Amino acid sequence: MWFRHSGAGRGLRTLGVLTAAFTTVVASATAATGAPAEEPAPQPPSGVSEEYVVSFSGAPETAVAQIEAAGGTVEDVTEQVGIALVTSTDGAFMDDVRARSEIRGAARNHAVGTTVPGMPHRYAVERPRGGSAGHGHDPSRNGQRAEPLADLQWDMEMIGATPDAAQRTATGRGVDVGIIDTGIDASHPDLAPNFDGERSRNFVTDIPDIDGPCEVESCVDPADVDDGGHGTHVAGIVAADDNRFGIGGVAPDATLVNVRAGQDSGYFFLYETVRALVYSGDIGLDVVNMSFYTDPWLFNCSSREEYIEGTVTDEELAQQRLVRELVLGAVAYAHERGVTLVGSAGNEATDLAAPTRTDETSPDYPPDTARPRVVADTCLNLPNEAPQVISVSAVGPSTTKADYSNYGLGDIEIAAPGGWFRDFVGTPRFQTPGNLVLSSYPLHVAIAEGLADPTGQPVDEFSINYCDDRGRCGFYTYLQGTSMAAPHVAGVAALVIGERGRPTGHGGRALDPAVVAAVLAASAEDHACPAGGVEDYTDEGRPPEWNAVCEGTTDVNSFYGEGIVDAVAAVRR
Repeated sequence: MWFRHSGAGRGLRTLGVLTAAFTTVVASATAATGAPAEEPAPQPPSGVSEEYVVSFSGAPETAVAQIEAAGGTVEDVTEQVGIALVTSTDGAFMDDVRARSEIRGAARNHAVGTTVPGMPHRYAVERPRGGSAGHGHDPSRNGQRAEPLADLQWDMEMIGATPDAAQRTATGRGVDVGIIDTGIDASHPDLAPNFDGERSRNFVTDIPDIDGPCEVESCVDPADVDDGGHGTHVAGIVAADDNRFGIGGVAPDATLVNVRAGQDSGYFFLYETVRALVYSGDIGLDVVNMSFYTDPWLFNCSSREEYIEGTVTDEELAQQRLVRELVLGAVAYAHERGVTLVGSAGNEATDLAAPTRTDETSPDYPPDTARPRVVADTCLNLPNEAPQVISVSAVGPSTTKADYSNYGLGDIEIAAPGGWFRDFVGTPRFQTPGNLVLSSYPLHVAIAEGLADPTGQPVDEFSINYCDDRGRCGFYTYLQGTSMAAPHVAGVAALVIGERGRPTGHGGRALDPAVVAAVLAASAEDHACPAGGVEDYTDEGRPPEWNAVCEGTTDVNSFYGEGIVDAVAAVRR
């Protein structure tokens, strides 16, 4: 089935000119490291199809001819940044294509035909289980909020993204927000009014061995569905409509554009990620939310010297360099075209400013190939650590940094509500669903994942099926993670652009991403480090190695960056 790339969504395209800015960023992915090289990894046997990303210089036509001469079949070209998606059954393809004059580098996009029965969902960590029941729904607490489930949205109250606060001034009208994720369920009643189906795209082909059976013959889902659920949850935080139904988003009048780069299983491979970023720049999106990292490497190194502990093959190092160069280039491409880029800092409880980083999960694809390693802090988590991306850490409802959230002085720009199941230890709220972030979720995914029974009714207190008196129903679930924190910032960015941006002539608004970032930083609510400078999570049941040292001042520190995002101050500043 893996030869369906040439079907819907992936024909050979030449979409523009190779940009000088990208050429400056991209160097050879196979440059010498200056350190003794290990033996190259074995090549796949001939006859087994593999998918590759090939970076090229010069004319696409010349590159395509050289790729084909090396035994590859070009499935797609993103000419703006000089890359091609290629399949090949030739075990020597990478060695051959790298030797060609117009080729800058090549690496596997992902393996093909890896069978992993019962593989866990990538985002399982964001759905804790156990603890006390109850989410405390009390419609009488809604006050001026029209949304029936508004009293469950502590996150919106925390940042002032409510009709009686920031949304009295700005609602995101005229602002386009791209969601680079697993998709958006455009049939959800809270998302349908704001969904732009015309500009939404899916750059992903389902892989049955990790994503489950294909839902359509081509394995390329329509751009208005989400079979993973994560993207729909993110989209609801950004822009669930204020329609007297379900929940409300941070920017309830913003337009949602699905720019899908994630597999149903939660993997975000290199080519799809770059393709989505380039598309976001080309169509002029105002904001893009990126709650993911590019697989298969949590941290991408460029040289063997950056490995403090652990081993790496030549091929793996070349792949990491190519991820760095292509994602950094694609981020720069989108940013230069006016896209404000917001990313989640990650859920590894890691100090990103420390001299070294421990990684026990990479490479995470193919599964079961990870080898523990310790690498230097120059090995980057991408796209989050690209210089143009606003990096967001997560807090719980008490405003304490969530134990899982990454942190780091100089790495975290701003904090936002991400939920924390273990917040309020020693009180009845400890380990209750209400400590997490409630947002929209596809019903069919909820049923498939066992969150709801076959009739659509939730099986526990972690989800809600809301129906109005007209018979419309929408499913919602609680999740936690920096994946949930980032879209709060993306939503406030949309409010800022809607309030301060210049008219574009078609009802839209636009604002320089540097200005947006500056407003977000200047308006964030300062949050001091904990007394003594250490957040101790042992009371919450974590081992001592989870304790985190906070560095910096009340104005700027490693936990909260410039502070917790403040929608009211941002739109009034």
